[in-house]
Amino acid sequence: MSNTAASIITIGDELLIGQVIDTNSAWIARKLNELGIDVLRRVAVGDNKTAIINALDEELALARVVIITGGLGPTADDITKPLLNEYTGGKMMISERVLDHLKNLFARRNRPFLERNMKQAEVPDTCAILFNKMGTAPGMWFDKDGKVIIALPGVPFEMVSIMENEALPRLKERFTSGVLMHRSIITAGEGESFIADKIMDIEESLPAHIKLAYLPGAGMVRLRLTGRGTDKAIIDGELGNWQAEFATRLGKIVVALEDVPLEYILWKWFTENKKTLGLAESCTGGFIGHHLTQIRGSSDYFNGAIVCYSNRVKEKLLGVSGETLKKEGAVSEQTAIEMAKGALDALESDIAFSVTGLMSAGGESDRLPIGTVWMAVADKEKVKTKVFNFPYDRERNKEMAVSMGMLMIWKFVND
Repeated sequence: MSNTAASIITIGDELLIGQVIDTNSAWIARKLNELGIDVLRRVAVGDNKTAIINALDEELALARVVIITGGLGPTADDITKPLLNEYTGGKMMISERVLDHLKNLFARRNRPFLERNMKQAEVPDTCAILFNKMGTAPGMWFDKDGKVIIALPGVPFEMVSIMENEALPRLKERFTSGVLMHRSIITAGEGESFIADKIMDIEESLPAHIKLAYLPGAGMVRLRLTGRGTDKAIIDGELGNWQAEFATRLGKIVVALEDVPLEYILWKWFTENKKTLGLAESCTGGFIGHHLTQIRGSSDYFNGAIVCYSNRVKEKLLGVSGETLKKEGAVSEQTAIEMAKGALDALESDIAFSVTGLMSAGGESDRLPIGTVWMAVADKEKVKTKVFNFPYDRERNKEMAVSMGMLMIWKFVND
């Protein structure tokens, strides 16, 4: 099994001032991990030659692979390519393949091909070109003193394309051997500490080549088992046995045994059982519906959502009683029940879910704590309700409401 270690360097002043969020490193790290390549460090530096060189020196002293993103464009602040040319002792040359690609790309877009764009076809003669079919800046692969430097554009979809089509196959061939496999256990309703205490003895009995990681999220904890070895069938069998043992111990809090989001789990249940779902969303403003429709094929079961942010809409479209709103308030158990029942009829669904809450100051904050959220799930025979008290800011409270709402639907259909 390879002991290859990697570092990731992201380049750009915009990353350091928080103007752009670095999603590239997370994606690259996941893909390297799938190959069995461990990521030692992730480093961000500005558009500064000295800072980039220092980062390269430091990371190459630690890792066999250094992946750089950013700074490969045609403008004055894009200094990565000439810097790497100098760093590897190369000379700039025109790549005819890249040049032809650029000219065709600009022609298809009906844009003039400028002298500045010609610079994009220049690459150091010390590199192997990693072709960028999605954009103008080619990626580059350098071999230096037994180490590999990979330079990629910072535009995420271009970076992903080059990694998947060019860099990852090369890395797999060059550095990996043996087997690296994962199994997941998705849990909900209990915290990381509770789970760790519940399975402590099983975790302590894991063999050295199998590791368990805890990955907490909003209302959920994902357990990831990772096995390394030389025989795929043996590792697969071992992971399956350990996964089953952990899942049996954790019992009802286990949501799934595959690494998929809750919205996918809901899609799978509803489509397999040929049931439909409707939503009545107040405080989440359609956010739950957004999550459900991120899954292709969600239209097979999801009838729609009524975003009833105002009391007037709750009354007019869902039939919530004006007396209930006046007496109990918009954020109440009875209002949530009437919203869910109204959504069953209005959206002609087998199951309906409602959510109404107070995410920040205003509204009914004079009588309720901020973060109070009532939810209800109903079908033609029964209705279940639950109240939550989320302690975060408005944005985080909405995220928690989405996660808890989907989890409540899942528990309702699985009881």
